[in-house]
Amino acid sequence: MKLLFIVLLAFLPSLIIAQQQNGKAGTNNAGLTLPSGFNAIIVADNIGKARHLAVTPQGDILVKLARLKDGKGIIRLRDTNGDGIMDSQTGFGNYGGTGIAIKNGYLYASSDQEVFRYKLNDKNEVIDPESPEKIITGLINRRQHESKSVTLDNEGNIYVNVGAYSNSCQVQDRRQGSPGRDGCPILDSAGGIWQFKASKLNQSYGDGARYATGLRNVVGLDWNQQDNALFVMQHGRDQLNMFPSLYDSKKSADLPAECMYMLKKGDNAGWPYIYYDPFLKKKILSPEYGGDGKKEGSSKYIDPAAAYPAHLAPNALLFYTGNLFPGKYKNGAFIAFHGSWNRAPEPQAGFFVVFQPFKDGKPYGDWEVFADGFSGSKEATETGRAQRRPCGLAQGPDGSLYVSDDNRGTIYKIAFSAR
Repeated sequence: MKLLFIVLLAFLPSLIIAQQQNGKAGTNNAGLTLPSGFNAIIVADNIGKARHLAVTPQGDILVKLARLKDGKGIIRLRDTNGDGIMDSQTGFGNYGGTGIAIKNGYLYASSDQEVFRYKLNDKNEVIDPESPEKIITGLINRRQHESKSVTLDNEGNIYVNVGAYSNSCQVQDRRQGSPGRDGCPILDSAGGIWQFKASKLNQSYGDGARYATGLRNVVGLDWNQQDNALFVMQHGRDQLNMFPSLYDSKKSADLPAECMYMLKKGDNAGWPYIYYDPFLKKKILSPEYGGDGKKEGSSKYIDPAAAYPAHLAPNALLFYTGNLFPGKYKNGAFIAFHGSWNRAPEPQAGFFVVFQPFKDGKPYGDWEVFADGFSGSKEATETGRAQRRPCGLAQGPDGSLYVSDDNRGTIYKIAFSAR
């Protein structure tokens, strides 16, 4: 009996490490619920408030932190021994933020008011981490919807979200019954997507173009290679129950939809004047601008490409182009829903990654929950006290899917193995 106890003690550290990586002992899903044939591991943990991420062809993970950790805002993770776990961690960049992307030999990263780029060597390593080039400056930051997410096209342009520093452009923001501001002056410098040159230094609003407007806040966006077009996920407005004669708490919890938009230059998605009702399948005039919950908004505003439940906070969008996952996932979209805070007294919801099938470059069929369990429990989800909250998505060189969590700083790797 004594000998058995000694043997168990010898193996205990390995068992603890396995449990930490896999979420629970005896599983290989890091505590997540996934479709059959998929598995997940935790490749890094406690790295800071991990927002968006990018993966190099060599397999290094570059993570943008919302806030500095040990004075660094970008973390490079590397697996040095080939076991799948990122055992090397280095940092650079003296600014927090959200956006990060790799394109044509450069790493792009954003703070809440600027965008930088770093030249990469032939191993996709940053050559001079202490001296980035500042390519965009002076973007508005009023500490509401301030994150500057980025993506790039194939023609040398970079697209930046500038979120609206308001819920619905009221005269008094988030005040019961307050009307909307005429002409919503916020839209001059926020509430849309701006297009800049990816190689020009020190650009501001005057050097770029307001590519699309009427978007309250976009955190998740990606360039769809099939369509050669920009797709974005909008955070829909909150608190329709500020007009209690029109919306009770249930309606306010269920409206409006979180919307995916396919954008062309000059498009207007309609914020703050309209919202999208997924039950009526119509663009409805906002109560701040004379709406009654039924009156339709102007047809000049574009329709969403797809709609999802209210207040789930879509924080990342990724078009899957790899070959590791089954064929149905090819060219479809993964969306990371950060989770709600404002559905009370209804249960909170979200905290998962969903998959949206696409066909011929357009959403096709129903979306489905792909990865769940980040929150830790049903109770944690419904009370909004999630242990982890999905925020960023990236595709690895082998076709695996990486998911970041900005609560505990966890990075997951999701792979597929046929059985």
